Amino acid sequence: MSEFLPKDVRDGLELARKRNIKKKSRLRVHVGDHAFTILRYWDDGFALDVDDAPHLRGLVDVYDGSRHISQCLIVASEEEAGEMVYEFKRETTATDKAPLDYVKDEKAPIALLTQN
Repeated sequence: MSEFLPKDVRDGLELARKRNIKKKSRLRVHVGDHAFTILRYWDDGFALDVDDAPHLRGLVDVYDGSRHISQCLIVASEEEAGEMVYEFKRETTATDKAPLDYVKDEKAPIALLTQN
């Protein structure tokens, strides 16, 4: 059906679709001081608008609003349907505390009380 529409109408519809996705998406990729809106996100990568995103490569941070989700090593994969697709070489989930390097005993006391 879209073949019967004039090219400028199709372009306008595509622009409106991208604008709508950008408004709804809270996911952002941060590279240094620059932030780009993620249009689509899946297990092996994500897609950005081809007009906004340069050919990114290397270490980036992914945020959901102000919450840091992960740190990723990425490479630009391909351009398809107005989106630049990036693939993860490595994705490390961000945590709010340091990982333990020992096994924590479940029955260990939480605090010690003194007799004073």
